[in-house]
Amino acid sequence: MLVRDWMTPNPIVISPDTPVLEALKLLGAHHFRRLPIVKDHALIGMVTDKDLKDAMPSKATTLSVWELNYLLSKLTVDEVMASPVVTAFDHEFMEDAALRLQEHKIGGMPVLDKEGNLVGMITITDVLRAFTQIMGLQEGGERITIDVPDVPGSLNRAIEAIKPSNIISVATSGNQFQRRRFVIRVVGEASEAVRDRLTAAGILVYE
Repeated sequence: MLVRDWMTPNPIVISPDTPVLEALKLLGAHHFRRLPIVKDHALIGMVTDKDLKDAMPSKATTLSVWELNYLLSKLTVDEVMASPVVTAFDHEFMEDAALRLQEHKIGGMPVLDKEGNLVGMITITDVLRAFTQIMGLQEGGERITIDVPDVPGSLNRAIEAIKPSNIISVATSGNQFQRRRFVIRVVGEASEAVRDRLTAAGILVYE
């Protein structure tokens, strides 16, 4: 699964001299939470709704309405943007992009192509959409969790026991005590009896 398959393509961008108020209105109108900032066709920064709101004067300010409006008209996004920007590439795997989001504790990032052109945005929401598809949640069926020795051939034993049902997704939660846990979703013929067949084959099945 590549980033290009899940990103939002052709994102709306703003220039560094865009007023903060205008950027906020743009976010509100399109229900976005972040905007990439481009200058001379190059990505130079990004602002989020929080960045923009934090730049607004406090409600406790003693400035007059006229003074506030004047200051806000002069405040541009280049004064509050994040730079440099954490980015993803459209040809990389979704799990690599997801790990970068996690490591940097951010909710989204711009996507570049091999030439460095901005081509999309990828967010936590996109990662969750990809995850639910990988897990086959929208296809129904039976969700089975098994625990097997972490040795060659263990998963194959489970696959043989699952037949004639059809496996549509397989995920693993990692190795612990030389054992590995798998989450498998199956559909089709005799899927309601998969747990019984796995148990009969000597495979530990979780309820």
